[in-house]
Parts: sequence; C-alpha cells; structure tokens
Amino acid sequence: MSSTPVIGVLALQGDVREHLIALAAADAVARPVRRPEELAEVDGLVLPGGESTTISKLAVLFGLMEPIRERIAAGLPVYGTCAGMIMLADKILDPRSGQETFGGIDMIVRRNAFGRQNESFEAGVTVTGIDTPVEGVFIRAPWVESVGAGVEVLAEHEGHVVAVRQGKVLATSFHPELTGDHRIHELFVDMVRAER
Repeated sequence: MSSTPVIGVLALQGDVREHLIALAAADAVARPVRRPEELAEVDGLVLPGGESTTISKLAVLFGLMEPIRERIAAGLPVYGTCAGMIMLADKILDPRSGQETFGGIDMIVRRNAFGRQNESFEAGVTVTGIDTPVEGVFIRAPWVESVGAGVEVLAEHEGHVVAVRQGKVLATSFHPELTGDHRIHELFVDMVRAER
C-alpha cells in the first residue's frame, strides 16, 4: 500500500478546487467525492466551506448523508472548514428548517456568528500544534458555542472557539485553503497517515 494517503474533498458545493490544491501541496492524493462509490475509496475526507444548508440538502440528494455519517462513526478522519465545521457539529444552535449534519464532534455551533459576507476578515490564528500563527480567512464564519469533554480546543479568536479536534475529526471556522499556508492541511494529512 502506498504511504501517500488518498483524501477526498466533498465536491457538492464550495471551494473544492482550493482544498484539492492544498491537499496535494501537503503530500496527499486528492480527489473530488460526489458519490458513495468515491467516498468508499478514500482514507480521509475534507468538507469544504459553502452554504451548510445547501450542502445538507445536496448530501441527501446525492445519497451521501448516511454513508458519510457511517464512515465518520467507523473512524474515517475528516476535516471541515467553515460550513464543513457546521456539518461536523452534533448540534447547530439555530438550524434552518430541515437542516441536517453529519455529526462527529460533540459541539454546538452558531452559524454566521462572525457576521455577514461584508463583515468577512482575515486574522492570524494561533493553533495548537503549529508553531506560528496561521492566516485565517473568516467568511460568514461560524464559531463554537460549547464543546463536550472529549473535544480539544485548538484555537480561539477574540474569545470564541474557532478550531477543534475530537479524535480523528478536525474542524476550523476559517478557510486555510484560501491563503497558501498549507500547515493545517499538513496536520490533517498526518492524522490520516497515522490511521493507515
């Protein structure tokens, strides 16, 4: 078996291309995932930003909601950014009608917590396990309201939790894939590699 992990990017909506580039730069084989058969072939999965309600609906439509939930429950390493973080939350504070998540992290998230699109910003974020701050791009970003006992808080911004990890599941409320700084993707690739 190759030592290079195969990592899928859920390609239903959002900044899929940027994650594929960041994963390749972090020494992974990166593939878009749109169907259950493609999900079955990956060692890890990235859930990109976008619109969490749309991702939820499309995941159901494409037959991916249950297979992704099952793979997460079975130990698939997963990394979610922004809307991907929302999709990994066990609970959303203010879900849209019918909105579902994959779950995987014992946390409650607040959608669009940092404000609307025109309130987007960039900020240096100090992340546990990474030696210098990463540049975080916050676009209609969520934050974590609360976490369960098994969740490790990796970063905060202005007193709000913006990066967490629970076991093999990682989530950031910001978009590292938009910056050219691939260290969080490298951290995730290392998590996937440790599982193989």
